[in-house]
Amino acid sequence: MKLFRWIAVVTAVVWCAGGALASEDRHAKGEAKETSQAEQKVNINQAGQAELMKLEGVGAGAAKKIIAWREAHGPFKRPHDLEKVPGVGREVLEKNHGRIAVK
Repeated sequence: MKLFRWIAVVTAVVWCAGGALASEDRHAKGEAKETSQAEQKVNINQAGQAELMKLEGVGAGAAKKIIAWREAHGPFKRPHDLEKVPGVGREVLEKNHGRIAVK
């Protein structure tokens, strides 16, 4: 009977430790994902279509409009100027807060 209890205790400890390690691993992956997105700033004055599409809410059509507006009116002075592009609204700015760069 003591052997059975010992096996049950060891199994419980291993199970709990495995769950804690898996939880720490998921937490670390979540932090890495947040960091990588934050580090991936998009310079809207130099970005091509593919890079602009990395922004949330910007598809192929919106990326083309951003590029066309930039070529017609010159470089953006601040991220907020994206609102001047037809079809690109405040929502895109809010979704990508801190990810849009103007250099």
